[in-house]
Amino acid sequence: MKTYDMILKQGEALIFHQGKIQRQVCDIAISEGQIVEVAPSINTPAKKELSLKGLTVLPGVIDSQVHFREPGLTQKEDFETGTKAALMGGVTSIFEMPNTLPPTIHLENLEEKIHRAEGRAYANYAFYAGAADDNTSELLGLENHPHCPGVKVFMGSSTGTLLIESDALLEKVLLNTRKSIIVHSEDEMRLKSRRELSQQHHDVHQHPIWRDVETAVSSTNRLLHLARKHNHKVHVLHISTAEEMAILKNNKDIATVEVLPNHLTLWAPDCYDRLGTYAQQNPPIREKRHMEGLWKAVQDGTADVIGSDHAPHTREEKDRPYPQSPSGTPGVQTLVPIMLNHVHEGRLSLERLTEMITENPRRIFDIKNKGRIQVGFDADFTIVDLKKKRTIENSWIASRCGWTPFDGMQVMGWPIYTILHGHIAMAEDQIVAPPQGRPIFFL
Repeated sequence: MKTYDMILKQGEALIFHQGKIQRQVCDIAISEGQIVEVAPSINTPAKKELSLKGLTVLPGVIDSQVHFREPGLTQKEDFETGTKAALMGGVTSIFEMPNTLPPTIHLENLEEKIHRAEGRAYANYAFYAGAADDNTSELLGLENHPHCPGVKVFMGSSTGTLLIESDALLEKVLLNTRKSIIVHSEDEMRLKSRRELSQQHHDVHQHPIWRDVETAVSSTNRLLHLARKHNHKVHVLHISTAEEMAILKNNKDIATVEVLPNHLTLWAPDCYDRLGTYAQQNPPIREKRHMEGLWKAVQDGTADVIGSDHAPHTREEKDRPYPQSPSGTPGVQTLVPIMLNHVHEGRLSLERLTEMITENPRRIFDIKNKGRIQVGFDADFTIVDLKKKRTIENSWIASRCGWTPFDGMQVMGWPIYTILHGHIAMAEDQIVAPPQGRPIFFL
């Protein structure tokens, strides 16, 4: 007699059907780590049944921008602590950034990260390659690696040494890649010319003044000009200005767009008044009009993806006086509850959120067998209680840094189970399985 490994019973699932995501109360059967049946009711016996009545089943959430700091910066984070944080927050798959020590700019660096993650990662993983001034001839081979989502370009300096400053070098990257390049878009020449603004007052309120709107807009315009010249797709990360969103809206044929929970939730000067350097990140959190512009882009479809840009630093580092304090905040664990709270408050629908954290990453990066509740796909699920009220607290954070800018924030909506390859990995704020993350494959 046929027996399934597990059946998820009577949760309200977010299912991609006829070109859009729809809610459907159903049973989901799992065997050998894959979804094998989705139906209103399944009566086939199973080794385990999990009753999900009153809960909501999302495809496993994909966070396509995290910095887990390994190798070289593991006092801030490593693959174990970072992927634990992911699971705790309902994230099943992460794409990790290349600005480590050493940076991920050669095949041996990429292979070393994969080796380090094996048997230690609690979530599924993939690793970006980084573009540097001396590795453009290697980029095509790197982006074709089975566990690489693409090539990351830093047009403006941030944490680490990776930098593609000139248009000539950016063109070399475009000519030596085929996949969409992933871009941190800030104008390095303008940052250099204005650096003294960050040093005049030792005040973090200067951060969005130094890294101003024009720094972002100038860079994104340059990027789009060269992308169009070479008919090359680009994925622009952590957009922070209303002006950029207006530009990107007219360039959707070549550009996909990411936005962060931080930029959708926090605003200046309030965040710097309350949090000081713990709100400092690149590009900066800006005034409320920019937050409103980003929400408009979420609602009209200009923004495609929500990533966390999880970028932890120790408290000791963050407590340094500005501008010696590093930019970046943890976020992989808070992405789901923060965004569920925005759903609760009516800023976007659950269907739109699901699209931005599962279906669109699947589509943009050509992820194999993830991002949908569909027969044949991997049995990765993020199961949430939309009616659970919780307060985010530093004590809940699994990241090595041990803090979040959202400490003390009350939210409605919380991850209850994280399921990886058909196995419950997190249940009610507890990691309940050993590391079982696997490398992600791309089509």
